[in-house]
Amino acid sequence: MIQAVNRTQESYPVDQSQAAPFRNKSVQGLSEEEIKKIQKLKQRDREVRTHEQAHIAAGGRYVRGAARFEYERGPDGKLYAVGGEVSLDVSPVPNDPEATIEKMQVIKRAALAPAQPSAQDRLIAARADMEIQQARQELLSRKAQDAYTGYRFSGSSDGQTTLSIYA
Repeated sequence: MIQAVNRTQESYPVDQSQAAPFRNKSVQGLSEEEIKKIQKLKQRDREVRTHEQAHIAAGGRYVRGAARFEYERGPDGKLYAVGGEVSLDVSPVPNDPEATIEKMQVIKRAALAPAQPSAQDRLIAARADMEIQQARQELLSRKAQDAYTGYRFSGSSDGQTTLSIYA
């Protein structure tokens, strides 16, 4: 019994008499080493596309454009994705710390969405955390400023006291 491999790389056992119909014509004439290289490239292609799709799915409206891929040509002449990137809008929302916090939480989730985030993904998540902290500081500062009201008492020559309230 041998293992036949279909286009999605799932293995199905077949007996020798049935092996020929399952052969992919594009791999005929290739060495065993070249076939292994193609299998590795197909696996890497799936991993890269799944990784970038996770960013896109989690990034929602902050995704800017389609995923971009780096390709390698396999021994079969086909191109396989071996690297990729998704652009996200990571800028804070001007003059709105609450919206910035919400946005950066989405950015962080998008950065960490793949099963195995890259070092660059982790850097983006860390940057989002920093933006969240800055926005929280700004929000606390604004709330403290809004809550603070100064009072000024002053007397007059006629004996009346006035209260001035200012912010």
